[in-house]
Amino acid sequence: MAYATQEILLVLTLGGLAYLHFTPWIAAAVVLLLTVVMLSYRQVVHACPNGGGSYEVVSVNLGPSACLVVAASLMVDYVMTVAVSVASGVDNILSAPPRLAEHHVLLAVGFVALLTAMNLRGVRESGRVCAAASPTTPAG
Repeated sequence: MAYATQEILLVLTLGGLAYLHFTPWIAAAVVLLLTVVMLSYRQVVHACPNGGGSYEVVSVNLGPSACLVVAASLMVDYVMTVAVSVASGVDNILSAPPRLAEHHVLLAVGFVALLTAMNLRGVRESGRVCAAASPTTPAG
């Protein structure tokens, strides 16, 4: 998901050439951050080969109290991911027919409700819907 990077570059270009020279430094910081995340995930996978994610790793290593922090962080992360994805998607959809811009919030709430309904159906069913909607899905 490149929304944050896209927005950073948008702000830099809006600032004009005065701020554009920061672009390589920001790109280097993003690469460094992704490298640290990748190395951290490698350690987690090595320590917990059976899986489990952040919640499992923290519960095993730090106990149940620390799990509450991880659970709250994951919930905020999931909500923010949906909010940013839906907002960006609706913006992209409304760039084609701009006369629908007055319904921006209604469309966003509708897409969040649709995603919620799909996920409440279960992993397999929501996976089928997403696979069917994917333009790279082979016919047949």
